[in-house]
Amino acid sequence: MINELSKKAPEYTDSAVKLLSELISFKSVMGEPRENMPYGKECADCLAFAAKTLSEDGFKVRNFDNHAITADFGEGEAELGILCHLDVVPTEGQEWHSDPFKAEVREGRVYGRGAIDDKGPAAAVITAMRMIRDSGIKLRRNFRLILGSNEENGSADMEYYTKKEKFPPMLFTPDGSFPVINIEKGMIRLGISGSYTSGNKALLSLKGGSVANAVPERAEAIVSGFEAEEIVEIFKDYELSGIILAVEKYDNHTVRIKAKGKGAHASTPEQGKNALTALITLLSKLPFDGDISEKLAALSGLYPYGDSEGKGIGVSCSDELSGALTLVLSLADCHDGKISFMTDCRFPVCRRSSDLIPVMTEKLTQAGLSGNASLVSEPHHADENSEMIKTLLSVYEDCTGKKGKCIAIGGGTYVHDTENGVAFGAEWSDENNMHGANEFIGIDELTKDIEIYCKAILRLCM
Repeated sequence: MINELSKKAPEYTDSAVKLLSELISFKSVMGEPRENMPYGKECADCLAFAAKTLSEDGFKVRNFDNHAITADFGEGEAELGILCHLDVVPTEGQEWHSDPFKAEVREGRVYGRGAIDDKGPAAAVITAMRMIRDSGIKLRRNFRLILGSNEENGSADMEYYTKKEKFPPMLFTPDGSFPVINIEKGMIRLGISGSYTSGNKALLSLKGGSVANAVPERAEAIVSGFEAEEIVEIFKDYELSGIILAVEKYDNHTVRIKAKGKGAHASTPEQGKNALTALITLLSKLPFDGDISEKLAALSGLYPYGDSEGKGIGVSCSDELSGALTLVLSLADCHDGKISFMTDCRFPVCRRSSDLIPVMTEKLTQAGLSGNASLVSEPHHADENSEMIKTLLSVYEDCTGKKGKCIAIGGGTYVHDTENGVAFGAEWSDENNMHGANEFIGIDELTKDIEIYCKAILRLCM
């Protein structure tokens, strides 16, 4: 019976694509808080749409003050929780081939912001719920879909939710990849601040990146006291692989320098080309007045272009369970003599944040800068021998014919700060442009997700 129902997923694909398209239409990037809209109007509107949809589908819906909503399949305490998020990262500075907030279906894919992270997976879970509802199958255990709206900016939504409700004892999120992610690296967001002096030859501004948890695809600087041709001549000996550079006259007295690389998620920075660290390397070669050249050279030494493992700042490490530490200089906003950067560090289970933060801050102090940790999360490790994990792995094997196994990632999925939660899908490869331009989910993959989540719910709750 379970196999027969889950195999009906293709009959529901069109409705899943329609639902996903509707979810994508909400620009649910974190915005300014409003009354009863803690993460901005678009995030609240997206939650409201999902709540209305699920309620009309016959599920019992609760709204937790627009931090999150829940939809229960049955009655009583939920024993299984499925956790998805409807907020997304910004698209500014990215080159999309279509409107990122208007789903476009082409070549067997659905393109749009959130298609893979995490609106597509949420649509797959909701569609699986509809399949089970339509079948008339009675579940022995209740399960609960939890939809949040602040995963991309620290998961304050779940902090609020868990003050009101406990997570069910079994919990998974389709906010990762298959087969099962049971280990997630720890995370440190470290802000860097300082000041610099200048004269006629000055750095007027340096900006790069749009979010803390991504390799910056673009960076831009405006300088004075130089001619564009002079800068091109200085830069000619410093070719950086994967970076496209543009130097142009900005106005009568200034020059704009733009660097374009390749965006990537901060957990897999080796897949990107960091435009910000590349531009810092080049700017450090310019003979500015004051001490900014010295500060930039120090930063370039601590965060050299091409270093994604924290070697420059002295925190490189790895272990067999979770792999190597990764480190990204992800944001910059320097102007008027003020220095401001943000870094994103993902560290393996063999380390604690207390091992790393003092090393980084000391190195920054030596460079005449200050470091301050704004977000700290220790590594997450769920027991791979739990019954839930064993069941999820068997579902994966049944649906794919491939061997199921637990894997570790660079942190963090939506269950990072839970006790025993794991990530179960929904990514099948790293080629979906998550957090980058032209993010997509394959329609065949979406169909397979529906099948897998339908079978997982049934196996865990019947």
